Amino acid sequence: MTTTSATASTSTTTTATSASSATERIAALHGRRVWDSRGRPTVEVEITTAGGQRGRAIAPAGASRGSAEASDLRDGGTRLGGYDVLTALDRVRSIIAPALIGMAVTDQAAIDATLDRLDPSPTRQLLGGNATVATSLAALHSAAAVRQMPLWRYLNPAGVRHLARPEVQIIGGGAHAARRVDLQDFMLIPLTAATIGDALVHIAEVHLAVGALFAARGPAHGVADEGGHWPALARNEQALELLTLGIERAGFRPGIDLGISLDIAASEFERGGSYHLAAEKRSFSRTEWLAVVGQWLQAYPIIAIEDPASEHDPIGMRAATAAFAARALIVGDDYLVSDPQRIATAAREGACNTALIKVNQAGTVTRAWQAHAAARAAGWATIVSARSGESEDVSVAHLAVGWGADLIKVGAITRGERTAKWNEMLRIDEELGGLPLAPFPLR
Repeated sequence: MTTTSATASTSTTTTATSASSATERIAALHGRRVWDSRGRPTVEVEITTAGGQRGRAIAPAGASRGSAEASDLRDGGTRLGGYDVLTALDRVRSIIAPALIGMAVTDQAAIDATLDRLDPSPTRQLLGGNATVATSLAALHSAAAVRQMPLWRYLNPAGVRHLARPEVQIIGGGAHAARRVDLQDFMLIPLTAATIGDALVHIAEVHLAVGALFAARGPAHGVADEGGHWPALARNEQALELLTLGIERAGFRPGIDLGISLDIAASEFERGGSYHLAAEKRSFSRTEWLAVVGQWLQAYPIIAIEDPASEHDPIGMRAATAAFAARALIVGDDYLVSDPQRIATAAREGACNTALIKVNQAGTVTRAWQAHAAARAAGWATIVSARSGESEDVSVAHLAVGWGADLIKVGAITRGERTAKWNEMLRIDEELGGLPLAPFPLR
């Protein structure tokens, strides 16, 4: 990140107080209750500068979450199933706004440092990750508005060389689909598509083909949280079979034109060192479980696996990396929770070779950027990711482009909260005059 590397280091920001125009100061900060794609309330923050520029952002929410990530502050009780955010909004009004009003909106590092000081707990127990993330992103949008730049350019004024390659859900599972199958996401990564437009066409063709295969099996069962097909299946392998067949039916070559990416989310079904596939009524030791994953890698065109071992099983994650990293990205999500220190430690210990970056895991833009930078310093690939509970907010598209991520993951190619991000990627590409996609990291 460059101009506003404010998010990376106070020494390289556009911050010097004396250089800040009075019009760049935060004049008003307002929180409101809005709604996410699951019909649950979430936090939106809107920041207005003294010069009248405005930025806003909406906090997403995850279904499966790492135990060490920033957590949402919810009201509990009976109203809205306990998911209301009035307490978080009160924290925005009574604690965050008084602390930030008057600060230069272009000083992202100082804004996020203030949020850290107000709530130093990694999981944001006082303010709520939903309050800090919405505030931090709103400040970033306001700063881009002050500079009269699109956000991606504000993050990278030196020039974008490529666009993040899309990683797109076709079949949902795990916590995203009532655990009809145990694995969380069955995704595709286009490999031979040269542009974001071509890549999304390839994905759409396979989505249609897999839908037809599901329809031939019986009545449709709806869609998963992130817009993928609902897995009316008995075994995880059936989803892999259908996805491989769908690639072929759409006229593409599995493993060449498109590869499969799995979000295993193993923390969701690991207990006491054993891995339990509840949907299949099978249990495995660590060694047995990794052998199953290895068999899938041999049998299907899988090129990325996310959280193949539990966040509580570092031995398993190191073993998975040693065994599979030559042929697949080993992506840390719950295992790393967008934490720069965890990423550096994992790199030293030989766990993972790719970091999933989620701003709402980190709690602020700065911390997410630091996680991205730590992954790059380790020689890893990066994936900027949305969450299962999303909105029309398109920040993730701009972060993926501005930070130069290798991949972007926002769910399926259906549902408005997902297509908002994909369509924003198309607009950014058009504004840039058409750019190649980032090379796939293992090719």
